[in-house]
Amino acid sequence: MKRLALGAAVVVALAACAPSVSTGSSVPVGSSVGGDTTVTAAESMADTALPAPLPAPLPAPESGTLGVQPEGFTTATVEITQADGTMCEVCLWLADTAEERGRGLMGVTNLGTAAGMAFVFERPTSGSFYMFQTVTPLSIGWFAPGGALVSMADMAPCESDVRSQCDRFPAGAEFDLAIEVFQGDLAAVGIEPGSSARLIKGTEAEACPAASTL
Repeated sequence: MKRLALGAAVVVALAACAPSVSTGSSVPVGSSVGGDTTVTAAESMADTALPAPLPAPLPAPESGTLGVQPEGFTTATVEITQADGTMCEVCLWLADTAEERGRGLMGVTNLGTAAGMAFVFERPTSGSFYMFQTVTPLSIGWFAPGGALVSMADMAPCESDVRSQCDRFPAGAEFDLAIEVFQGDLAAVGIEPGSSARLIKGTEAEACPAASTL
């Protein structure tokens, strides 16, 4: 089953970063679509306030449809530089407010023509990420102020109906940028040991460029 997460336009943009880019599927193999409310929430260790109430679960997409894409987000371009100096520009969904970071990839089974989501923080944080009522396994890379990669992790869906019982995924150091992709796609966007990333100012847009034919 193919994922539709990375459109042709994204494949073109990533060709220099990774020779093999996975073409996503609208629903990851082995995951359940039932009650599909994918959540990736950033939670500051210093902020003990509970996150805002979660929106009602989105209807599960029917088999064979394109799945659920992010809604209510803009996009932006992130420049990723690998250890060998290879650079590429990747279009990502942008979560740069507390509400957007808390909602993250909730309910998303298809990233459209974006490669993932960029979580941008106003100041460095040592917060952790968690996944609640998630159907889509994700991979994440955290970046320190200045752009250096802090760490990476694969995040499995949380099967508990109790938010507090979901695993937390800490970066292990302060960061102000985190990038999430469907699990296994970090290398496809150039994120690997020694990589760095920076949000390119002035690139915020309503959507990523439409997919083009290779």
